[in-house]
Amino acid sequence: MSKQSAPPEPAGIAPKLVELTDEVLFGDVWERPGLSPRDRSLVTVSVLAALYRGEQLGHHLGVALDNGLSVAELSEAITHLAFYAGWPNAMTAIDQLKKTADERDA
Repeated sequence: MSKQSAPPEPAGIAPKLVELTDEVLFGDVWERPGLSPRDRSLVTVSVLAALYRGEQLGHHLGVALDNGLSVAELSEAITHLAFYAGWPNAMTAIDQLKKTADERDA
């Protein structure tokens, strides 16, 4: 997995948030040995989809693909969570997955 970092946009207005994102979330939590980056991506995508956090979901779907998850595996996870997190959340997540996959194929 390549090193993740906060998007540059908030740096000017929220430098501490960017620092915490880079150093604590991506520099510590994502690097812990208890889960592989692939597993962390599956958990992250599932939670973002379940909580209807579409703004972050697209980015993390790309990270999940980079971390070894396939489009088919992500689709299966989203289908599974539809029954626990709600149909609209799953449909939105599938739309995001298709968009992400299409962008990578282009």
